[in-house]
Amino acid sequence: MARVGIFFGSDTGNTRRVAKTLHKKLGDAADAPVNINKASVDDLLKYDALLLGTPTLGDGELPGVESGGQAESWLEFLPQLKGKDFSGKVVALFGLGDQEGYGHEFVDAMYFIYEVVKEGGATVIGSWPTDGYTFEKSKAVVDDAFVGLAIDHDNQSTLTEERIDEWLEQIKPELLDE
Repeated sequence: MARVGIFFGSDTGNTRRVAKTLHKKLGDAADAPVNINKASVDDLLKYDALLLGTPTLGDGELPGVESGGQAESWLEFLPQLKGKDFSGKVVALFGLGDQEGYGHEFVDAMYFIYEVVKEGGATVIGSWPTDGYTFEKSKAVVDDAFVGLAIDHDNQSTLTEERIDEWLEQIKPELLDE
């Protein structure tokens, strides 16, 4: 088993593609990405380091059947993580959203995951600057930065690869315990 687990929720496939890109760039340090609807709580907790990704759907919601998604996802899974012990774990988040069409809730869903793992004692790394984005508000902005990597594949797809590379360089020392 690799040190890093990558788990994601996805409705359109964009978050899955970002998860696969992260896996490719991390190589043997990470196991293959797993859709959260095929994972158990124990699957997540067996890793020392986690990359957790989600799109934002509807009115700033986590993806899932109840939020209009096509399959069970974070909306149904996240309640199972509440109260779990994430002490000693390093967690980095990535979220996808549409800052132009949904600028009033840009990458909001990333915050809901952040809140649960932070309350569980995780060390959350990988905050990301808000510079270069045009949005009205986001729950995922804490202390003037996103709680993780914000990706707008709809409007800024040409920046996705560069942002992933920069973010990985930022988090690798803590993620891989280098």
